[in-house]
Amino acid sequence: MEAVDRGLKFAYVGRKRKKRDYRRIWIVRINASCRAAGISYSKFICGLKAAGIDLNRKVLAEVALHDDAAFRNLAELAQSALAVKESARAALEKE
Repeated sequence: MEAVDRGLKFAYVGRKRKKRDYRRIWIVRINASCRAAGISYSKFICGLKAAGIDLNRKVLAEVALHDDAAFRNLAELAQSALAVKESARAALEKE
């Protein structure tokens, strides 16, 4: 009975850990593609949010892995949204 309880405990922890591990893998894949596109991961995610593109990390990792052209397009959109955000911030600081 104790072995069954212990096994159930490890199974519960494993289900939680699997979610954490997959998220780490997705972030590594996205970061590698971001570096190849010439942008950092954090700036890429910030740029996507500024551009209003709401894709989760699982989808972004799949795009990065299977469709390089589409990911580079997303990186360019993120960079342009960051440029617009920075110019707006600079305009506000001048006023």
